[in-house]
Amino acid sequence: MFAIVKSWINRYFSQEEVVLLVLLVLVALVGLATLGSVLAPVLAALIIAFLLQGMVARLVSWKLPHWLAVSLACLVLVGTLAALLLVVLPIIWRQLVRLFAELPNMIEQGQQLLLLLPERYPKFISAAQIDGLFNALGHEVGSVGQTLLTFSLTNLPILAVILVYLVLVPILVFFFLKDSEKLLGWCASFLPNERPMLRQIWHEMNDQVANYVRGKVIEIGIAGAASYIVFLLLGVNYALLLAAVVGLSVLIPFVGAALATVPVMAIGLFQWGWSSEFLYLILAYGVIQLIDGNVLVPLLFSETVNLHPVAIILAVLFFGGIWGFWGVFFAIPLATLLKAILNAWPHQLQLKEAHSEVVEQNSRPDQDQ
Repeated sequence: MFAIVKSWINRYFSQEEVVLLVLLVLVALVGLATLGSVLAPVLAALIIAFLLQGMVARLVSWKLPHWLAVSLACLVLVGTLAALLLVVLPIIWRQLVRLFAELPNMIEQGQQLLLLLPERYPKFISAAQIDGLFNALGHEVGSVGQTLLTFSLTNLPILAVILVYLVLVPILVFFFLKDSEKLLGWCASFLPNERPMLRQIWHEMNDQVANYVRGKVIEIGIAGAASYIVFLLLGVNYALLLAAVVGLSVLIPFVGAALATVPVMAIGLFQWGWSSEFLYLILAYGVIQLIDGNVLVPLLFSETVNLHPVAIILAVLFFGGIWGFWGVFFAIPLATLLKAILNAWPHQLQLKEAHSEVVEQNSRPDQDQ
């Protein structure tokens, strides 16, 4: 058994590139685990730089100087952040506070509806169980609502950190875009000159991550905007808040749509009850989800995500459990990275073994002579 393990280690870990790859992955994992909060603005800037890289490339292809393309892309970023902070987020915050203020009444109405179940199915559920459930739910909602309503000067340190990030991130994005080739060249100077496996992984991941991040942001924007328009036309309460929930739900494949359905159905049910308006809402929301899953996702990610659904779900659960929101956001790129490593590692090993065999065969005639 020991001989088998030893031969496997000698075969797969005897190359300099493999050892370097393992060290890079370990350093990245340790750095994220220990310095994740410190490096948060840098990681956010890298993500946004991936987003804007396509815009910069397009502007450069239109014969604009690189510095001007980078400057225009950063102006778009600053304008988008200003619109979110000054227009969208205040409306969402007001709707969220109003929702939590009205939740006790909604919970009471829901309790009255569910209390009909013990009368019809006394063997399966009792009134005491429903009362206990809604008492616990009311306590949790009350504590969260109190936190939202008392958000004031006591949270100035958090606001100061957010303001610092709002200044740091655009600056970092500008320099990442402006000096990307210099930064990549500096990082590559620490690597061996001959690194075919690392090059293969880098080229695959560079395209995959950039396309995935851009596609996911486009999907969030389209799903959120379409939902907001539909909710607004139907007269749904908290339209912008629900649209934000629907847009962000696409970050979690398969599960996110189901989770977003709960608040949409709950708001519609408490607003209209079992009426035709409620059915129109559910029908319209179902159409949005169908278009997103069957048209938008294949169109945006047909060449980006080539993973089995089981692998995607496991990646979301694993990386989301480790790194929370960012783990969920990058679950698919991280899973793709693992797949790229598993593809490149044996492939490069087989190429080297084949090359060694060819060299050995070519040297045999010389030895015979």
